[in-house]
Amino acid sequence: MNKLPRYKGFNLLGLFVPGRILGFFEDDFKWMGEWGFNFARIPMNYRNWFVEGSSDIKEEILQMIDRVIEWGEKYEIHICLNIHGAPGYCVNEKTKQGYNLWKDEEPLELFVSYWQTFAKRYKGISSKMLSFNLINEPRQFSEEEMTKEDFIRVMTYTTQKIREIGKERLIIVDGVDYGNEPVVELANLGVAQSCRAYIPFEVSHWGAEWVEGSRNFTKPSWPLVRENGEIVDKEYLKKHYEKWAKLISLGVGVICGEGGAYKYTPHDVVIRWFSDVLDILKEFGIGIALWNLRGPFGIIDSGREDVEYEDFYGHKLDRKLLELLQRF
Repeated sequence: MNKLPRYKGFNLLGLFVPGRILGFFEDDFKWMGEWGFNFARIPMNYRNWFVEGSSDIKEEILQMIDRVIEWGEKYEIHICLNIHGAPGYCVNEKTKQGYNLWKDEEPLELFVSYWQTFAKRYKGISSKMLSFNLINEPRQFSEEEMTKEDFIRVMTYTTQKIREIGKERLIIVDGVDYGNEPVVELANLGVAQSCRAYIPFEVSHWGAEWVEGSRNFTKPSWPLVRENGEIVDKEYLKKHYEKWAKLISLGVGVICGEGGAYKYTPHDVVIRWFSDVLDILKEFGIGIALWNLRGPFGIIDSGREDVEYEDFYGHKLDRKLLELLQRF
């Protein structure tokens, strides 16, 4: 049995883009609560609070996070803080030699200091309402950027430093290979692990501007037949998630911290594919947070051109995708 509840919710991106602070809206939490959701992941980029020559976090950013946690408590939504862009590592960027979270002391100590700041500030908040998801989507193991030993050392050290302040804090570690592979060696650390729901990439990221060659992917369908004849279907997905079910059997809590499909994937394909994803996650007792609530993967103002939107307080609501998630 999964040690984590089968959470369901969304990623909220108010601190996600470096140098572009969008903020957070109480209405989002209110709507999520009314719709029956209970989880919000908050991916953050450290550049939005970075103070040159200091390990401090800007007070106005901390106050913004304070409000998020208060809204979470008000609307009974678990808040999961995540450093998406960290000193020395971000999945969207190339890691600089000499300033590598996995190998260099300076970025690691800054990273740990940020988590200790959060641990001190929110020490009185129960783990039922707040968790720390340390780093977003480590890449594959490699000698150049991050070996398995590097990953285990950094995650263990950071966890220990948080627990020096708050022993009971729920800590979540993303799987490696962009969140797709569990790390069994961390099973005894007492942390949960997080997977992803972006397989197959041809469905989830078709036409995504930041993904090189994505317009040349096999046109999305579900099930998907790749150019080499390989069939990607529900059974294929189930085999993928079985490794995460095995991790649960070892006593590790598991959540799917991100999943969804970009706005160019035909909506009917998204619904069929994601319905199968949710069926499998439900079977294994794994919760999920859609990327995102508002925006091109989400249910509000997604920019899709093949959706019958519902007017919702001046926003465009994808009711069909919302109802699919509500049934989860």
